[in-house]
Amino acid sequence: MLVYPSGVDVSSSALRFLTQRLREHRRMLGTRWRRLPAGRQALLTLAHLRSGQTYAQLAAGFGIGTTTAYRYIAEAVDLLAALAPTMAEAARVASTKAFVLLDGTLLPIDRIATDRPFYSGKHKKHGMNVQVIADSHGRLLWASPALPGAVHDIRAAREHSVIDALAQAGVPCWADKGYRGACGTVRVPCWGRWETLSTGQQAVNRSHAKIRALVEQAVATLKSWRLLRKLHCSTTRITKLVQAILSLHLASSN
Repeated sequence: MLVYPSGVDVSSSALRFLTQRLREHRRMLGTRWRRLPAGRQALLTLAHLRSGQTYAQLAAGFGIGTTTAYRYIAEAVDLLAALAPTMAEAARVASTKAFVLLDGTLLPIDRIATDRPFYSGKHKKHGMNVQVIADSHGRLLWASPALPGAVHDIRAAREHSVIDALAQAGVPCWADKGYRGACGTVRVPCWGRWETLSTGQQAVNRSHAKIRALVEQAVATLKSWRLLRKLHCSTTRITKLVQAILSLHLASSN
């Protein structure tokens, strides 16, 4: 395999954050020696999450074995995932905002046609459903654990207690028609065909769409980590990958 110098478009603050967490973790374990120092392990993990490169490619570039690369990345991902905010913590942050935006996104996975629980009829592909909360400026605040793609957005939001948590915090929330019937503080567009809506309802829907469109920035932030654009790992690992990326994003944006 050929090896060449490359770069990763991740902030240095994210690298410093992960490096410090890994150093603390190694001190707690009493680790004396590793093939890679904490800083290089952090860079290895960021390269995997940001660029989506395989373990074999990264192992060749960092001069380690494929199994070692997998073990180092899995260790760092687990460490980051444990730092991700819970829904209750996200609701407390949301309570300081004027309002928040809620939407669901599908993370594509490689699954065969017989895996119906993972097939999204809306997107016509296999994937995992992740709920995203953004602030009024479209900045990512929280991302949920991943559920099979066949799960509808409103059901996913209820399973993650998103609707109840925002209602208890008294936070107004804008969402699309997929959350119709959510109640609480969730606001959705007026239901019905465009031609059957009154002029006032059409105006409300236009205004609603302009506000809600900002959530796409948060979804784009999540998917700027190219590993999430097409996942080839076990579906049981996807939640930890999403939570790890959320922790890195929040750490580097503070």
